[in-house]
Amino acid sequence: MSRRTTVIVIAVIAVAGAVIWRSRSQAAGIVVTVATVERVPLLQSQVTASGEVVASRYAEIGANIMGRLVSLTVKEGEIVTAGQVVARIDPVQAASTADAADASLGALEAEAKAATTQVRAAQGAADEARARAAESATALERAQQLRQGGLIAAADFDRVVAADAAAKAQVASAIASFERTQQAATATERRVAQGRAERARARDQLAKTDITAPIDGVVTRLDVEVGEMVVIGVQNQPGTILMTISDLSAINAEVKVAEADVMRLSNGMPATVTLEALANQRFPGRIVEIGASALPQLGTQAAAREFRVKVRLDHTTTPLRPGLTCDAEIVAVERRNVTAVPLQSVVERGGRRGVFTIADGVARFTPVTSGIIGGLSIEVDGVPESTLLVSGPIQALRDLEDGAAVRIDGRTR
Repeated sequence: MSRRTTVIVIAVIAVAGAVIWRSRSQAAGIVVTVATVERVPLLQSQVTASGEVVASRYAEIGANIMGRLVSLTVKEGEIVTAGQVVARIDPVQAASTADAADASLGALEAEAKAATTQVRAAQGAADEARARAAESATALERAQQLRQGGLIAAADFDRVVAADAAAKAQVASAIASFERTQQAATATERRVAQGRAERARARDQLAKTDITAPIDGVVTRLDVEVGEMVVIGVQNQPGTILMTISDLSAINAEVKVAEADVMRLSNGMPATVTLEALANQRFPGRIVEIGASALPQLGTQAAAREFRVKVRLDHTTTPLRPGLTCDAEIVAVERRNVTAVPLQSVVERGGRRGVFTIADGVARFTPVTSGIIGGLSIEVDGVPESTLLVSGPIQALRDLEDGAAVRIDGRTR
Protein backbone atom coordinates (compact mmCIF):
# COMPACT_ATOMS: atom_id res chain seq x y z
CA MET A 1 0.00 0.00 0.00
CA SER A 2 1.38 3.40 -0.93
CA ARG A 3 1.99 6.15 1.57
CA ARG A 4 -0.68 8.36 -0.02
CA THR A 5 -3.27 5.60 0.30
CA THR A 6 -2.33 5.08 3.95
CA VAL A 7 -2.89 8.79 4.78
CA ILE A 8 -6.30 8.75 3.10
CA VAL A 9 -7.39 5.63 5.04
CA ILE A 10 -6.30 7.19 8.34
CA ALA A 11 -8.22 10.40 7.58
CA VAL A 12 -11.37 8.46 6.72
CA ILE A 13 -11.12 6.47 9.95
CA ALA A 14 -10.68 9.71 11.98
CA VAL A 15 -13.70 11.37 10.38
CA ALA A 16 -15.80 8.27 10.94
CA GLY A 17 -14.72 8.16 14.59
CA ALA A 18 -15.65 11.82 15.10
CA VAL A 19 -19.08 11.27 13.54
CA ILE A 20 -19.71 8.22 15.71
CA TRP A 21 -18.57 10.12 18.90
CA ARG A 22 -20.78 13.11 18.09
CA SER A 23 -23.81 10.95 17.42
CA ARG A 24 -23.29 9.09 20.68
CA SER A 25 -22.81 12.43 22.51
CA GLN A 26 -26.03 13.77 21.05
CA ALA A 27 -27.82 10.61 21.92
CA ALA A 28 -26.60 10.93 25.48
CA GLY A 29 -27.80 14.55 25.62
CA ILE A 30 -26.24 17.99 26.21
CA VAL A 31 -24.68 18.29 29.63
CA VAL A 32 -26.39 21.12 31.57
CA THR A 33 -26.61 22.48 35.08
CA VAL A 34 -30.06 22.95 36.55
CA ALA A 35 -31.92 24.98 39.13
CA THR A 36 -35.49 25.14 40.38
CA VAL A 37 -38.05 27.90 40.40
CA GLU A 38 -38.06 29.22 43.96
CA ARG A 39 -40.45 31.43 45.87
CA VAL A 40 -38.57 34.16 47.69
CA PRO A 41 -40.07 36.25 50.49
CA LEU A 42 -38.32 39.44 49.35
CA LEU A 43 -36.59 40.34 46.07
CA GLN A 44 -34.86 43.69 45.83
CA SER A 45 -33.56 45.51 42.76
CA GLN A 46 -30.63 47.63 43.84
CA VAL A 47 -28.57 50.45 42.38
CA THR A 48 -24.94 50.55 43.48
CA ALA A 49 -22.74 53.62 43.43
CA SER A 50 -19.54 54.96 44.97
CA GLY A 51 -18.68 58.31 46.46
CA GLU A 52 -17.60 59.91 49.71
CA VAL A 53 -18.91 60.96 53.09
CA VAL A 54 -19.78 64.65 53.38
CA ALA A 55 -21.37 66.82 56.04
CA SER A 56 -24.99 67.68 55.35
CA ARG A 57 -24.12 71.33 56.00
CA TYR A 58 -20.71 72.94 55.73
CA ALA A 59 -19.15 76.30 55.02
CA GLU A 60 -15.88 77.14 53.32
CA ILE A 61 -14.52 80.22 55.07
CA GLY A 62 -12.82 82.77 52.86
CA ALA A 63 -11.51 86.29 53.35
CA ASN A 64 -13.63 89.36 52.56
CA ILE A 65 -10.65 91.69 52.57
CA MET A 66 -7.05 91.32 51.53
CA GLY A 67 -4.33 91.32 54.13
CA ARG A 68 -1.87 89.37 56.23
CA LEU A 69 -3.20 86.73 58.59
CA VAL A 70 -2.06 87.69 62.08
CA SER A 71 -3.99 85.21 64.20
CA LEU A 72 -5.60 81.76 64.03
CA THR A 73 -7.67 80.99 67.10
CA VAL A 74 -8.72 77.43 66.17
CA LYS A 75 -7.11 74.16 65.15
CA GLU A 76 -8.27 71.44 62.79
CA GLY A 77 -10.75 69.18 64.52
CA GLU A 78 -11.80 71.85 67.02
CA ILE A 79 -15.50 72.47 67.75
CA VAL A 80 -16.67 76.04 67.08
CA THR A 81 -19.93 77.96 67.51
CA ALA A 82 -21.60 80.44 65.17
CA GLY A 83 -20.14 83.94 65.64
CA GLN A 84 -16.90 82.73 67.19
CA VAL A 85 -13.76 84.51 65.94
CA VAL A 86 -11.62 81.90 64.20
CA ALA A 87 -8.99 84.11 62.53
CA ARG A 88 -7.84 87.72 62.27
CA ILE A 89 -6.39 89.78 59.42
CA ASP A 90 -4.04 92.72 60.12
CA PRO A 91 -6.50 95.54 61.02
CA VAL A 92 -4.15 98.58 60.87
CA GLN A 93 -5.09 99.79 57.39
CA ALA A 94 -8.80 99.11 57.87
CA ALA A 95 -8.76 100.87 61.26
CA SER A 96 -7.07 103.98 59.83
CA THR A 97 -9.59 104.09 57.01
CA ALA A 98 -12.43 103.84 59.54
CA ASP A 99 -10.92 106.69 61.63
CA ALA A 100 -10.61 108.87 58.53
CA ALA A 101 -14.22 108.15 57.63
CA ASP A 102 -15.31 109.15 61.15
CA ALA A 103 -13.41 112.45 60.93
CA SER A 104 -14.74 113.22 57.47
CA LEU A 105 -18.29 112.54 58.61
CA GLY A 106 -17.84 114.82 61.62
CA ALA A 107 -16.76 117.68 59.33
CA LEU A 108 -19.69 117.09 57.01
CA GLU A 109 -22.14 117.03 59.89
CA ALA A 110 -20.74 120.39 61.11
CA GLU A 111 -21.24 121.82 57.62
CA ALA A 112 -24.78 120.51 57.66
CA LYS A 113 -25.51 122.29 60.95
CA ALA A 114 -24.09 125.55 59.56
CA ALA A 115 -26.19 125.15 56.42
CA THR A 116 -29.29 124.63 58.53
CA THR A 117 -28.51 127.84 60.44
CA GLN A 118 -28.08 129.70 57.15
CA VAL A 119 -31.42 128.40 55.93
CA ARG A 120 -33.14 129.72 59.07
CA ALA A 121 -31.40 133.09 58.63
CA ALA A 122 -32.44 133.30 54.98
CA GLN A 123 -35.98 132.36 55.97
CA GLY A 124 -35.98 135.21 58.50
CA ALA A 125 -34.62 137.67 55.93
CA ALA A 126 -37.30 136.62 53.44
CA ASP A 127 -40.04 137.08 56.07
CA GLU A 128 -38.65 140.53 56.95
CA ALA A 129 -38.57 141.52 53.27
CA ARG A 130 -42.18 140.41 52.85
CA ALA A 131 -43.20 142.51 55.85
CA ARG A 132 -41.50 145.60 54.45
CA ALA A 133 -43.09 144.94 51.07
CA ALA A 134 -46.53 144.73 52.69
CA GLU A 135 -45.88 148.00 54.53
CA SER A 136 -44.74 149.74 51.34
CA ALA A 137 -47.77 148.41 49.47
CA THR A 138 -50.06 149.95 52.12
CA ALA A 139 -48.18 153.25 51.92
CA LEU A 140 -48.50 153.22 48.14
CA GLU A 141 -52.25 152.65 48.38
CA ARG A 142 -52.64 155.69 50.71
CA ALA A 143 -50.42 157.79 48.48
CA GLN A 144 -52.55 156.95 45.47
CA GLN A 145 -55.68 158.09 47.30
CA LEU A 146 -54.00 161.34 48.38
CA ARG A 147 -52.70 161.88 44.87
CA GLN A 148 -56.18 161.59 43.47
CA GLY A 149 -57.35 164.27 45.93
CA GLY A 150 -54.37 166.50 45.13
CA LEU A 151 -53.22 166.31 48.72
CA ILE A 152 -49.66 165.00 48.03
CA ALA A 153 -46.92 166.38 45.93
CA ALA A 154 -45.82 164.49 42.86
CA ALA A 155 -42.30 164.13 44.20
CA ASP A 156 -43.53 162.57 47.40
CA PHE A 157 -45.78 160.21 45.45
CA ASP A 158 -42.82 159.13 43.28
CA ARG A 159 -40.76 158.36 46.37
CA VAL A 160 -43.53 156.14 47.69
CA VAL A 161 -43.75 154.31 44.36
CA ALA A 162 -39.98 153.81 44.31
CA ALA A 163 -39.97 152.52 47.88
CA ASP A 164 -42.66 150.00 47.02
CA ALA A 165 -40.71 148.75 44.00
CA ALA A 166 -37.55 148.44 46.13
CA ALA A 167 -39.44 146.45 48.75
CA LYS A 168 -40.72 144.04 46.14
CA ALA A 169 -37.21 143.62 44.74
CA GLN A 170 -35.88 142.90 48.22
CA VAL A 171 -38.54 140.20 48.62
CA ALA A 172 -37.47 138.53 45.38
CA SER A 173 -33.81 138.72 46.42
CA ALA A 174 -34.55 137.29 49.86
CA ILE A 175 -36.54 134.42 48.37
CA ALA A 176 -33.72 133.64 45.92
CA SER A 177 -31.19 133.70 48.76
CA PHE A 178 -33.42 131.39 50.81
CA GLU A 179 -33.69 128.95 47.90
CA ARG A 180 -29.91 128.97 47.46
CA THR A 181 -29.32 128.20 51.12
CA GLN A 182 -31.92 125.44 50.96
CA GLN A 183 -30.15 123.87 47.96
CA ALA A 184 -26.81 124.19 49.74
CA ALA A 185 -28.30 122.54 52.83
CA THR A 186 -29.73 119.72 50.72
CA ALA A 187 -26.35 119.15 49.07
CA THR A 188 -24.71 119.13 52.49
CA GLU A 189 -27.23 116.59 53.76
CA ARG A 190 -26.44 114.37 50.79
CA ARG A 191 -22.72 114.68 51.51
CA VAL A 192 -23.46 113.69 55.09
CA ALA A 193 -25.39 110.63 53.85
CA GLN A 194 -22.45 109.78 51.60
CA GLY A 195 -20.08 110.21 54.52
CA ARG A 196 -22.19 107.91 56.67
CA ALA A 197 -22.14 105.31 53.91
CA GLU A 198 -18.36 105.62 53.67
CA ARG A 199 -18.08 105.27 57.43
CA ALA A 200 -20.35 102.19 57.38
CA ARG A 201 -18.22 100.65 54.62
CA ALA A 202 -15.00 101.43 56.49
CA ARG A 203 -16.37 99.98 59.73
CA ASP A 204 -17.59 96.92 57.86
CA GLN A 205 -14.12 96.42 56.40
CA LEU A 206 -12.65 96.78 59.87
CA ALA A 207 -15.16 94.29 61.29
CA LYS A 208 -14.24 91.81 58.55
CA THR A 209 -10.68 91.66 59.78
CA ASP A 210 -12.19 89.40 62.47
CA ILE A 211 -13.28 86.24 60.63
CA THR A 212 -16.11 84.43 62.42
CA ALA A 213 -17.71 81.02 62.10
CA PRO A 214 -21.06 81.22 60.26
CA ILE A 215 -22.36 77.93 61.70
CA ASP A 216 -21.88 75.60 64.64
CA GLY A 217 -19.62 72.73 63.70
CA VAL A 218 -16.14 71.27 63.55
CA VAL A 219 -13.09 72.63 61.72
CA THR A 220 -12.63 69.80 59.24
CA ARG A 221 -9.96 71.49 57.14
CA LEU A 222 -7.45 74.24 57.86
CA ASP A 223 -5.50 75.43 54.83
CA VAL A 224 -3.52 78.47 56.06
CA GLU A 225 -0.89 79.46 58.58
CA VAL A 226 -0.30 82.68 60.51
CA GLY A 227 1.66 85.17 58.43
CA GLU A 228 0.22 84.21 55.06
CA MET A 229 -1.35 86.78 52.75
CA VAL A 230 -5.01 86.16 52.02
CA VAL A 231 -6.84 87.57 49.01
CA ILE A 232 -10.45 87.87 47.90
CA GLY A 233 -11.81 86.35 44.71
CA VAL A 234 -11.69 88.50 41.57
CA GLN A 235 -13.63 87.50 38.44
CA ASN A 236 -12.45 83.98 37.57
CA GLN A 237 -9.70 83.94 40.19
CA PRO A 238 -10.85 82.26 43.41
CA GLY A 239 -9.98 83.82 46.74
CA THR A 240 -8.13 82.23 49.61
CA ILE A 241 -10.04 79.50 51.46
CA LEU A 242 -8.92 79.61 55.08
CA MET A 243 -10.82 76.64 56.48
CA THR A 244 -13.91 74.46 56.22
CA ILE A 245 -16.40 74.19 59.07
CA SER A 246 -18.76 71.20 58.91
CA ASP A 247 -21.89 70.45 60.87
CA LEU A 248 -21.38 66.78 61.68
CA SER A 249 -24.73 66.37 63.42
CA ALA A 250 -26.08 65.01 60.12
CA ILE A 251 -23.96 63.08 57.60
CA ASN A 252 -24.56 62.42 53.90
CA ALA A 253 -23.08 59.89 51.55
CA GLU A 254 -22.63 61.73 48.25
CA VAL A 255 -22.40 59.17 45.45
CA LYS A 256 -22.27 59.23 41.65
CA VAL A 257 -25.01 57.21 39.95
CA ALA A 258 -24.86 56.18 36.29
CA GLU A 259 -27.44 57.71 33.95
CA ALA A 260 -28.89 54.24 33.23
CA ASP A 261 -29.91 53.94 36.88
CA VAL A 262 -30.71 57.46 38.04
CA MET A 263 -34.20 57.51 36.48
CA ARG A 264 -35.15 54.58 38.72
CA LEU A 265 -34.44 56.58 41.87
CA SER A 266 -36.55 58.99 43.88
CA ASN A 267 -36.27 60.78 47.19
CA GLY A 268 -36.99 58.65 50.23
CA MET A 269 -35.72 55.37 48.81
CA PRO A 270 -33.82 53.30 51.41
CA ALA A 271 -30.10 52.70 51.06
CA THR A 272 -27.27 50.99 52.87
CA VAL A 273 -23.82 52.60 52.97
CA THR A 274 -20.54 50.82 53.63
CA LEU A 275 -17.14 52.39 54.19
CA GLU A 276 -13.75 51.00 53.33
CA ALA A 277 -12.46 52.35 56.64
CA LEU A 278 -15.17 50.46 58.58
CA ALA A 279 -15.62 47.30 56.54
CA ASN A 280 -17.67 45.47 59.16
CA GLN A 281 -20.31 48.17 59.62
CA ARG A 282 -23.33 49.03 57.52
CA PHE A 283 -25.06 52.39 57.80
CA PRO A 284 -28.73 52.69 56.80
CA GLY A 285 -30.08 55.84 55.21
CA ARG A 286 -32.44 57.34 52.64
CA ILE A 287 -32.10 59.43 49.50
CA VAL A 288 -32.62 63.14 50.24
CA GLU A 289 -31.44 64.73 46.99
CA ILE A 290 -30.99 63.74 43.34
CA GLY A 291 -29.01 65.96 40.99
CA ALA A 292 -31.11 67.68 38.35
CA SER A 293 -28.26 67.70 35.82
CA ALA A 294 -25.31 65.47 35.02
CA LEU A 295 -21.94 66.06 36.60
CA PRO A 296 -19.29 67.72 34.41
CA GLN A 297 -17.21 65.26 32.41
CA LEU A 298 -13.47 65.23 32.84
CA GLY A 299 -11.44 65.04 29.65
CA THR A 300 -12.62 64.95 26.07
CA GLN A 301 -13.41 61.25 25.74
CA ALA A 302 -17.09 60.37 25.62
CA ALA A 303 -18.24 58.46 28.69
CA ALA A 304 -21.44 57.58 30.46
CA ARG A 305 -22.87 60.53 32.33
CA GLU A 306 -23.24 60.45 36.10
CA PHE A 307 -25.56 62.22 38.52
CA ARG A 308 -24.91 63.23 42.12
CA VAL A 309 -27.19 61.54 44.65
CA LYS A 310 -27.16 62.35 48.37
CA VAL A 311 -28.07 59.72 50.95
CA ARG A 312 -28.77 60.98 54.47
CA LEU A 313 -27.41 58.48 56.99
CA ASP A 314 -29.57 57.62 59.95
CA HIS A 315 -28.31 58.86 63.30
CA THR A 316 -25.23 56.94 64.30
CA THR A 317 -22.92 57.07 67.28
CA THR A 318 -19.96 56.12 65.11
CA PRO A 319 -17.92 59.27 64.37
CA LEU A 320 -17.53 59.72 60.62
CA ARG A 321 -15.22 62.13 58.88
CA PRO A 322 -15.92 63.98 55.66
CA GLY A 323 -13.89 62.59 52.76
CA LEU A 324 -14.12 58.91 53.68
CA THR A 325 -14.81 56.79 50.59
CA CYS A 326 -18.04 54.83 50.61
CA ASP A 327 -20.29 52.56 48.57
CA ALA A 328 -24.07 52.76 48.57
CA GLU A 329 -26.66 50.11 47.77
CA ILE A 330 -29.96 51.81 47.01
CA VAL A 331 -33.16 49.77 46.94
CA ALA A 332 -34.91 50.97 43.78
CA VAL A 333 -37.71 48.36 43.66
CA GLU A 334 -38.70 45.45 45.89
CA ARG A 335 -41.20 42.62 45.51
CA ARG A 336 -42.48 40.28 48.21
CA ASN A 337 -43.43 36.62 47.88
CA VAL A 338 -42.47 36.20 44.22
CA THR A 339 -41.12 33.33 42.13
CA ALA A 340 -37.56 33.81 40.92
CA VAL A 341 -34.96 31.95 38.86
CA PRO A 342 -31.23 32.47 38.19
CA LEU A 343 -30.72 35.45 35.93
CA GLN A 344 -28.88 33.50 33.22
CA SER A 345 -31.76 31.00 32.93
CA VAL A 346 -33.93 33.51 31.08
CA VAL A 347 -33.18 33.49 27.33
CA GLU A 348 -34.83 34.70 24.16
CA ARG A 349 -36.04 32.50 21.31
CA GLY A 350 -37.97 33.81 18.34
CA GLY A 351 -38.52 37.19 19.95
CA ARG A 352 -39.99 35.65 23.08
CA ARG A 353 -38.46 35.51 26.56
CA GLY A 354 -38.56 32.26 28.45
CA VAL A 355 -36.75 29.43 30.23
CA PHE A 356 -35.89 25.82 29.34
CA THR A 357 -37.68 23.45 31.65
CA ILE A 358 -36.62 19.79 31.87
CA ALA A 359 -38.94 16.80 31.72
CA ASP A 360 -37.85 13.22 30.97
CA GLY A 361 -34.39 14.35 29.85
CA VAL A 362 -35.78 16.80 27.26
CA ALA A 363 -35.51 20.62 27.38
CA ARG A 364 -38.71 22.51 26.62
CA PHE A 365 -38.79 26.24 25.96
CA THR A 366 -41.42 27.82 28.21
CA PRO A 367 -42.34 31.50 27.72
CA VAL A 368 -42.32 33.60 30.92
CA THR A 369 -42.99 37.17 31.95
CA SER A 370 -39.98 38.64 33.69
CA GLY A 371 -39.99 41.24 36.44
CA ILE A 372 -37.30 42.92 38.51
CA ILE A 373 -33.71 41.79 38.75
CA GLY A 374 -32.37 41.32 42.25
CA GLY A 375 -28.70 40.40 42.44
CA LEU A 376 -28.26 37.14 40.44
CA SER A 377 -31.99 36.34 40.41
CA ILE A 378 -34.86 37.58 38.29
CA GLU A 379 -38.58 37.58 38.98
CA VAL A 380 -40.60 35.40 36.56
CA ASP A 381 -44.23 34.51 36.05
CA GLY A 382 -45.38 31.62 33.89
CA VAL A 383 -43.70 28.61 35.46
CA PRO A 384 -44.82 26.96 38.71
CA GLU A 385 -42.73 26.84 41.83
CA SER A 386 -40.19 23.96 42.09
CA THR A 387 -40.05 23.49 38.30
CA LEU A 388 -36.69 22.11 37.15
CA LEU A 389 -35.00 24.27 34.53
CA VAL A 390 -31.68 24.74 32.76
CA SER A 391 -29.39 27.25 34.46
CA GLY A 392 -26.17 26.74 32.49
CA PRO A 393 -23.57 26.63 31.22
CA ILE A 394 -23.85 29.82 29.16
CA GLN A 395 -22.66 28.13 25.94
CA ALA A 396 -25.28 25.41 26.30
CA LEU A 397 -28.04 27.96 26.92
CA ARG A 398 -26.94 29.97 23.91
CA ASP A 399 -27.30 26.98 21.52
CA LEU A 400 -30.06 25.03 23.27
CA GLU A 401 -33.22 24.43 21.25
CA ASP A 402 -36.69 23.27 22.18
CA GLY A 403 -36.87 19.46 22.37
CA ALA A 404 -33.13 18.92 22.75
CA ALA A 405 -31.99 15.99 24.87
CA VAL A 406 -30.13 17.08 27.97
CA ARG A 407 -28.14 15.39 30.67
CA ILE A 408 -27.79 16.92 34.11
CA ASP A 409 -24.26 17.61 35.27
CA GLY A 410 -23.53 15.46 38.29
CA ARG A 411 -22.02 18.52 40.00
CA THR A 412 -25.36 20.36 39.99
CA ARG A 413 -26.51 21.16 43.48
